Amino acid sequence: MKKPTPIDEEIELDPKRYIVSETDEKGKITFCNDYFKEISGYSEEELMGSPHNIVRHPDMPKIVFKLLWQTISAGKNINAVVKNMAKDGRYYWIFTEFEIRKDTDTGKIIGYHASRKNISKHVLAVIADLYAKLLEIEKTEGVDASEKYLINFLKDKGDDIEFANIMEEIHKFY
Repeated sequence: MKKPTPIDEEIELDPKRYIVSETDEKGKITFCNDYFKEISGYSEEELMGSPHNIVRHPDMPKIVFKLLWQTISAGKNINAVVKNMAKDGRYYWIFTEFEIRKDTDTGKIIGYHASRKNISKHVLAVIADLYAKLLEIEKTEGVDASEKYLINFLKDKGDDIEFANIMEEIHKFY
């Protein structure tokens, strides 16, 4: 499936509705609710079995997903702000709660559950600026330099903050 061309038009999310999806341990979609289909513009047939990055917007820095996957692969839940892209190229920002799903017998990670909601414009402005800076660094210096910048950004806030808690920490500072 060909990736859409991004357009500079935001999809306004309903603050009373959640976008929900589940993936297997490799990130392939195994469930999505009707609101996810509605907002993304993809049919259930297009989404099922597809990598969740089908909705990844090119404005998202790679370091965010690198650290996100490191965190959830280690068995830790995480919250993150993500800019996604719909099938028609429009975008939408979401606050996502990633939860690990484990096999009850073995304790092995078998997938991930994500529920998303809209976020405040104030927090979004901070995140958008940070992500733009990280993306700029990645394009010129690479992902490792972007990670170093992010770590220093968090340290400059006065605490030794883990990426897993970045969104909660940003809420505190702004």
